[in-house]
Order: sequence, then structure tokens, then C-alpha cells
Amino acid sequence: MKHIISVLVENKFGTLNRVAAMFSARGFNLESISIGETEDTEISRMTIVTRGDDRIINQILKQLNRLIDTIKVIDLTNQPHISRELLLMTLKLSKSTQHEIFELINVFKGKVVDIKQKSITIEVVGSPDKINTTIDMFRSFGIKEIARSGTVALNRGEH
Repeated sequence: MKHIISVLVENKFGTLNRVAAMFSARGFNLESISIGETEDTEISRMTIVTRGDDRIINQILKQLNRLIDTIKVIDLTNQPHISRELLLMTLKLSKSTQHEIFELINVFKGKVVDIKQKSITIEVVGSPDKINTTIDMFRSFGIKEIARSGTVALNRGEH
């Protein structure tokens, strides 16, 4: 089962490397990892997406808690939470597909961030499911390049 884990860590050199090394050393898979400063510049929030049964997830949570820079670890999977991902995607563009591409951009509430004569780059923000659906719907137009941010997530409400 897929799990979204939020980890508050000290904003120090090497913290990300220690987390990645822990996953690698134990053979755990990282589907995505996003990290950035919080409202306190001394603390960063890491959002990790991984898969595993209860035993593996419990081991991951214990290992994350043991790391020197870790402040707090929360498995958001079964808690009310909000998750988002950013997609940047460059598509082939032609006069014959232009109208249909712009209609789909509107359907997905996307934005055009760059346009050239033969290509268009769009930005879409949403849940990982929305991002996957967006990619599937645009695939027939010819995807030239994709960049995804990975999931970022927070507890919903006051926690």
C-alpha cells in the first residue's frame, strides 16, 4: 500500500542525504521525496511517498525517527490530509491540435507557461491522481518532456 509520510527535520547540510541513504541501505523504495523550508527557516518538511506492508512502513517510521536531524514523523496516509503535486509538461503543438489542447488545459485548470511554434509547456497542480489523469489525456498529442515535483502534503485542519 502507498503511504505518504511527513517528516519535520532540522534544516542542515546532509539531512536529505541521510534519509535517502537510510532508504537505500535497507532496500526501501522512495516513490517521491519533496523537501522545503517551513515557516521556520531552521526546519524543513520532507514529504516521502513509499510503498509497503504494515511491517515495512513501521520499520521506515522507526528508522526515520532514529535519524539525528529528525524532529517529527507522521504517516498521513490514514489521516485527513491535503496532497498536491506540480506537473510541467511540454507537448508537440500543431495548428490541427491547438484548439483541442487548449480545451483540455482549461478542463484540468492548467496554465500555459511557454509556447513556441511547435511546442507548448503547461503547468498543472493537483492531487497525484489528477496529475496521472492529465498525463494520460495529453499522451495522444505527443509528450516531449515531463517534470513532476513529487507529492507535498499537510494534515487537514488543526493538528
